[in-house]
Amino acid sequence: MEIDLTPKLAKKVYGGEGGSYHSWAPSELPMLREGNIGAAKLSLEKNGFAIPRYSDSSKVAYVLQGNGVAGIVLPEKEEKVIAIKKGDAIALPFGVVTWWLNKEDTELTILFLGETSKAHKRGEFTDFFLTGSNGIFTGFSTEFVSRAWDLPEDVVKTLVGQQSANGIVKLADPSKMPGPKNEHRNGMVLNCLEAPLDVDIKNGGRVVVLNTKNLPLVGEVGLGADLVRIDGKSMCSPGFSCDSALQVTYIVSGSGRVQVVGVNGKRVLETHVKAGYLFIVPRFFVVSKIADESGMEWFSIISTPDPVFTHLAGRTSVWKALSPGVLEAAFNVPADVEQQFRSKRTSDAIFFPPPN
Repeated sequence: MEIDLTPKLAKKVYGGEGGSYHSWAPSELPMLREGNIGAAKLSLEKNGFAIPRYSDSSKVAYVLQGNGVAGIVLPEKEEKVIAIKKGDAIALPFGVVTWWLNKEDTELTILFLGETSKAHKRGEFTDFFLTGSNGIFTGFSTEFVSRAWDLPEDVVKTLVGQQSANGIVKLADPSKMPGPKNEHRNGMVLNCLEAPLDVDIKNGGRVVVLNTKNLPLVGEVGLGADLVRIDGKSMCSPGFSCDSALQVTYIVSGSGRVQVVGVNGKRVLETHVKAGYLFIVPRFFVVSKIADESGMEWFSIISTPDPVFTHLAGRTSVWKALSPGVLEAAFNVPADVEQQFRSKRTSDAIFFPPPN
């Protein structure tokens, strides 16, 4: 059965005055369920506060826009309060409790991509809120809460009765919230816009790869990630993951064309994408992108912490490794055509500027 790979936009799940939460549903993007992948976005207005919660999935968070504060509590650890900004990537393993706050006028938007093989629903994140109208406190009886936290019943009723919001609230006075500590960012966050470039092709594109070397926590999450920026009219070489990983791609900015080729050389996706769209490339399928005039930027997760990719164009491509005779026989072409094919794209580049 063929699976629809058409890129999709996220849809609102809940929200209010303080902000909103959007997600991609497996019913509209079937590869989420097939690949055990979840995807969601959190947007917070000024003084918006996403109340403490934990999830049934490990994730990578990426700050798409704005500045804010994140509270992160790893299992059996103390709270870390981190200043976050555009370009920050944060690995969130199983069991981590998080909260998010925006004190600025600019909206704070955070993308979450993760793995759902142990989730309650394949292809979806389920958050468990510590407080709020659908939080843990509201589920237990007054007696259980009173005994568990050694509180008088009138205090318990006050605690439960005051929790009328669902997931996101707007704070009247955010000054009471804890301030971030610079040292808490160490080992927790990698800013992909400031990190050393793993690939830098003049007039072509740039890549920062998120892996166990520059952010060890991704090993616990079990995912790798990268931020790719290509210049106007440039092309990203056709390539595939050679370690059976899925690639989940979110278009951060710009626009361009995408083609994906799958089994039996069939083109399974040919489309135009722009900011906000998400799509998934199945295992071993070959993908290539060409940016429009303004360029294109995307953030991807790969379903392994240290991904390996094979590119099919450039000096290091598999075509260059194969013997001339093999290529002549495979393409059924004379030697001069094979030589012309081999002589092109002799650099290590995986991004190609537009033709002159």
